[in-house]
Amino acid sequence: MSDTIFHKILAGEIPCAKIYEDEHLFAFMDAFPQSKGHSLIIPKIFAPDLLSANAESLQHIIVFSQKLARAQKKALAADGIKVVQFNGAAAGQTVFYYHMHLIPVWEGKSLGAHGKGAADINELREIATQIVAAL
Repeated sequence: MSDTIFHKILAGEIPCAKIYEDEHLFAFMDAFPQSKGHSLIIPKIFAPDLLSANAESLQHIIVFSQKLARAQKKALAADGIKVVQFNGAAAGQTVFYYHMHLIPVWEGKSLGAHGKGAADINELREIATQIVAAL
């Protein structure tokens, strides 16, 4: 369980479109986005899911999620931000490393399917730059 794609992203073994990093968390663009700006936040202390996550890590993630949601809304002129988190395979979790999804939404525009269709890394980095500027 300690060799997920998120472990590899944190280790720099897999490229990503980074949004933010500090000693507690790492935020980056989802490589398989449901919408433009779909972002993920992970703790630096590994936990497979919410049920086993470190309370301090969760506090940092929820506080930062508000900042990130505000930045997404501003940078992308989103009508809303959907916050999603899955726990266990039965709930739809596919990467067993605790993570929170922040998904910008627009009125009248449908979301793509969860985990389907990889985005271009350069496009993700451009969107990340816009979000970072609004943080």
